[in-house]
Amino acid sequence: MKYVSAVSGAFALALGAGTALTVAGTPTAQAHEHEVHDAHNPGERGAVAAAIGAAMAGDHRSEANRARDRFRNPRATLLFFGLKPDMTVMEIWPGGGGWYTEVLAPVLDEKGQLVAANFDQEAEGFAARANAAFAAKLAERPDIYDRVRVTEFSRDDLAPIEPGTADMVLTFRNVHNWMAAGWLDEAMAAMYNSLRPGGVLGLVEHRAPDTEPQDPQAASGYVRQDYVIAAAERAGFRFAGASEINANPRDTKDHPRGVWTLPPTLRLGEERRNEFLAIGESDRMTLRFVRPE
Repeated sequence: MKYVSAVSGAFALALGAGTALTVAGTPTAQAHEHEVHDAHNPGERGAVAAAIGAAMAGDHRSEANRARDRFRNPRATLLFFGLKPDMTVMEIWPGGGGWYTEVLAPVLDEKGQLVAANFDQEAEGFAARANAAFAAKLAERPDIYDRVRVTEFSRDDLAPIEPGTADMVLTFRNVHNWMAAGWLDEAMAAMYNSLRPGGVLGLVEHRAPDTEPQDPQAASGYVRQDYVIAAAERAGFRFAGASEINANPRDTKDHPRGVWTLPPTLRLGEERRNEFLAIGESDRMTLRFVRPE
């Protein structure tokens, strides 16, 4: 298990480049931002929503990152997962930009703990540049990030935090990378082991059509939702719900460069740019799992 300071970067080699709620065993219901798993304590829920909103509005966020809020829906997503300010939360692979780190760090600063489990410290090339970018981001605003704890999550180090100590593990659009590298099951097991009993795994991933076979390496970046659920359940997780918060019905999922054809990557450059901008970011599953008590 490797640990580095709060202002030192870590980024592993990246290998690939609304609102229906479905709870396992129950009918589909509508899930909006005001609906919660903690419906018995709506006051606490409102306070968490306000804290997330304040973080989203903070001057530490760039205009480019704010522009993506409408696609990534951080407040609704984190409320669906059940984020609370006193939790120990491990964010897997925040990347060089730390998009979700910007939102999580202020919310957890006073009472909780954010663990940024980034990529291989020994990596070179793109990963090394991302390491440096993330380190610089944290160092630039110690008032926001001084309590962020940076660790490593890689195939060679699958213990990014002491076992059983995280209240929540979050991973955003990483499953396809683990599939491409051939260690999805190991990654799921590591996240399971990091959580305390009753802890939550919140997962967002590009969603493939459920009518097509799943490419085991997810070369397009898209993954079937049932494939992800099955992988989590193999690790021991209990599926606790799915939300359409991050759905995008305009995404046809048949793009020439896979998911990276769409914004924010726009891998075709100016070719058909307006068409892909009109589609927006990818259609995404938003899943909640629990480590059983």
